[in-house]
Amino acid sequence: MSPAPRLTARDCLPRDPADALLVGRAWLPAEDGPAVVAVRGDEVVDLTRRWPTTSRLLNEATSAEVRAVVKAAPAVGTLEALAGNSVEGARDAGRPWLLAPADLQAVKASGVTFVASLLERVIEERARGNPALAEGARREIQAVVGPDLRGVKPGSPEAARVKEILVAKGMWSQYLEVGIGPDAELFTKCPPMAAVGTGARVGVHPASVWSNPEPELVLVINRDGAIRAVTLGNDVNLRDVEGRSALLLGRAKDNNASCSMGPFFRLLDERFTLDAARRVGFETVVEGRDGFRISHQTRVAEISRDLTELAGQACGEYHRYPDGLVLFIGTMFAPTADRGAPGSGFTHKSGDLVSIASPEIGRLVNEVVPCDEAEPWTFGTGALMASLARRGRLGG
Repeated sequence: MSPAPRLTARDCLPRDPADALLVGRAWLPAEDGPAVVAVRGDEVVDLTRRWPTTSRLLNEATSAEVRAVVKAAPAVGTLEALAGNSVEGARDAGRPWLLAPADLQAVKASGVTFVASLLERVIEERARGNPALAEGARREIQAVVGPDLRGVKPGSPEAARVKEILVAKGMWSQYLEVGIGPDAELFTKCPPMAAVGTGARVGVHPASVWSNPEPELVLVINRDGAIRAVTLGNDVNLRDVEGRSALLLGRAKDNNASCSMGPFFRLLDERFTLDAARRVGFETVVEGRDGFRISHQTRVAEISRDLTELAGQACGEYHRYPDGLVLFIGTMFAPTADRGAPGSGFTHKSGDLVSIASPEIGRLVNEVVPCDEAEPWTFGTGALMASLARRGRLGG
């Protein structure tokens, strides 16, 4: 049996909490709405009077200004209390809990950015979403290109030569096009405010029989295209649905509770720079009720496109986001270990516990369930605006 989800203050903090500037959101039952919050020592404090949304904070405030406001902000409660009350299915609805830190930001994702998982996307396509055919497709592809494409820089002359070879052999793929071509894959994951936070359940569509977590670093980008913060994310993937056709990407990526992020945004500042974000590493552990366990180490430094390149392709002269965006940067995690019959590969089962832990950011933990068993998404942008207006938080 997998352990029941349990969250503590320690799970929500990086290894250097005194230096980290952590901003997020919490549900306040007394206000019947969400608040923008930050961590101050062992407390969670309310920043909503100054910045009603995290989108506005990241568009307008410097890190120094945020630190100054945090010092005098009113407390919501202890981080231990909020973390412990954030587990879906075990919450006390009368006490605050943590939410996903994004609110008005667009939720975008980039795929096929790590060579370690690039060939698995190609295999999904050639297997037409059938996990039983995956191993044969894997051998076929690797016979041509080798075990992976490490060292091939996207958009380079070498990448063009690899494309020529594969086209000649009838093996070129849309995934290789975005994996080693000049243009990154960028897509909308879900609407603003549809992502869930740490402790919440994430959902897999009941029709899917081949799914896995996608642990990722998430860039938090403001309206000017500047990377202001990072967090952890789980871009849950339905491999069979997407493998049947790329035109099913929207169906494969956006369902109730289709992704999670958190526990907080860690703002970039002189104590945690963009170079530090490039060096982030995290461990993903999946534990099932059937006793299955798998772990994986991700190193952001192994990404094939720099973080600034991804941010620049996502937001700039041709793509504007006045409320900013959060961008899942892609995953190294493409598990192939059999969970059932030989050749069946890995797939999620209901009750799986997924933990993504980074010493630089904290720990994001979610239980996997069919998406119709996760908490329905009902509080959208209109509800947020109505809540902030009722509380007098939209002025200024």
